[in-house]
Amino acid sequence: MSALVHDPWPSSGPDAPGAPQRGQHEACGAASILIVDDEPGMCSFLRRALEKRCALLEVAADVDTAEALRKRLHFDLLITDIRLPGRSGVQWVEQLRDQGNGVGVIFMTAHADLETAIAALRVGAADFILKPFRVDQMIAAVERCLEQRAMRRQNYLLRRQVEQLSDSQGLVGQSAAIRGIVEIVHRVAPMPSTVLLEGESGTGKELVARAIHDASGRGGSFVAVNCGSISPELLESELFGHVRGAFTGAHQSREGLFSYAAGGTLFLDEIGEMAQAMQSKLLRALEERTIRPVGANRETPVDVRIIAATNRDLGAEVRSGRFREDLFYRLNVLSIQMPPLREHLEDVPVLARHFLRRLAGELGIAAPDFEDAVLSELAGYEWPGNVRELRNVIERCLLLNRTPAQCLGLQPPGPVPDRGADVEETALEAVEKRHILRVLDARGGNKSEAARRLGISRKTLERKLQAWNRDTGSATAPPA
Repeated sequence: MSALVHDPWPSSGPDAPGAPQRGQHEACGAASILIVDDEPGMCSFLRRALEKRCALLEVAADVDTAEALRKRLHFDLLITDIRLPGRSGVQWVEQLRDQGNGVGVIFMTAHADLETAIAALRVGAADFILKPFRVDQMIAAVERCLEQRAMRRQNYLLRRQVEQLSDSQGLVGQSAAIRGIVEIVHRVAPMPSTVLLEGESGTGKELVARAIHDASGRGGSFVAVNCGSISPELLESELFGHVRGAFTGAHQSREGLFSYAAGGTLFLDEIGEMAQAMQSKLLRALEERTIRPVGANRETPVDVRIIAATNRDLGAEVRSGRFREDLFYRLNVLSIQMPPLREHLEDVPVLARHFLRRLAGELGIAAPDFEDAVLSELAGYEWPGNVRELRNVIERCLLLNRTPAQCLGLQPPGPVPDRGADVEETALEAVEKRHILRVLDARGGNKSEAARRLGISRKTLERKLQAWNRDTGSATAPPA
């Protein structure tokens, strides 16, 4: 110990009291540190060296005292001797790790050997310092540890943002394909570049478009239009708007979807269905960033981010002459290929449970859990309708109280259970009855609350209960 405290505070130099703190990382100033050592001189030395460099610093002479402090206060970093009275520092940290505590740890020791070093590494030590040491050695170790902690924290928050983004937009899955799409979304969202989404129907192209918009920070709206569902004659007016008298029936001026999406994102779904005459007008709007409403004499500038989607092979459409080559290259700044569900079947169980929870909440019924055998059965299906088909099957299961295999036609459907009705009911009536009784039961028999949740009047609810020979004072939902 004498070698260590020989001259801990020189009268001059970078380690002198009040001198500039060499190499200090800005994260140190907000850190909280706990020092554990049974030598009072060492505790005093480290307190003086680190106290002004952190927000909170506490010292303890043994593990029991340190543990009492740790349970009362939060610490970002532990600096502990290995040899301590009672329990060793390694044993204590090992216990913390078993409890799931990932706090950063710096071990100190004057009795180093290979076995001790291995034990320290095994419990995840950030650093291992031999006594005696200089002040700058400890400060450098503290800075490294806090930098690593800050980086881990930043990475964790980034992952959570991506996870929240994917979950909130329905981009659910752990496969490499979905993770790759989420990463691309996160990278391109802040950019103004045009994005082309390609893939089969039902693969989630609009979900990805919404995810890009939501993560873009653009203040305008997300506006979606299906180019294949609007006649070529009306699509120009729908997109660009028109002035009064522009054509028969145009009794007043009307803004188009480009104007509604100003400052935001315009999603052009099924762009491959657009007529060629309209393709040339869209190309001009994209190139000039201006629009001309039908019948207008002047163009209007617009700030709109374009995301287009198609289930066709636009390259083949260009080669066949059905799609303009210049528009294709203008849209294809960045292409995201949406994989069909059959190419990432490992995501089916996660998607199935996701839809089960969400749809059960929307329908106001209890969500049963799928057994592993059911999930395996779902993962073995080809899903020609992709994620949209999976969602619809889960909703059908909830409404009809049937298994996914029955809803897919893989097993013969069982009869819809009759919950005590005195007259024969159609399947639809049975579904309505079961749904209403489930909602009423979930609301503890409160008919006013159940009626509000169902979107009907209380009188209508009571009339239905009376028709089903149910006691209108209370109701119990049929078993699932």
